Amino acid sequence: MLAARKASKARTLTEIRSVARSHTRTAINVLVGIMRSNDATPAARVSAANAILDRGWGKAAQPIENGEDGALQLIHRIERIIVHPEKLDNRDPDAIA
Repeated sequence: MLAARKASKARTLTEIRSVARSHTRTAINVLVGIMRSNDATPAARVSAANAILDRGWGKAAQPIENGEDGALQLIHRIERIIVHPEKLDNRDPDAIA
């Protein structure tokens, strides 16, 4: 019963994707129309332009920044502890926090 439900859900998702993709040309044309429209707000025009670029070229890579929250240090700490435990120096006060 569970397998049938999963198969049905997968088939439904596949059908939804198929229907959505069948409207790709129209959706792109609408975005281009908004982007070119002098009546559209600047925010709408920029949003449409970004959506077009994202579909055509992919989203721009987002660099990891080391903000005040110390996210980059946390990533390095996780790597030292989990990925390379053999390199863990027990005297490192930042090793396990």
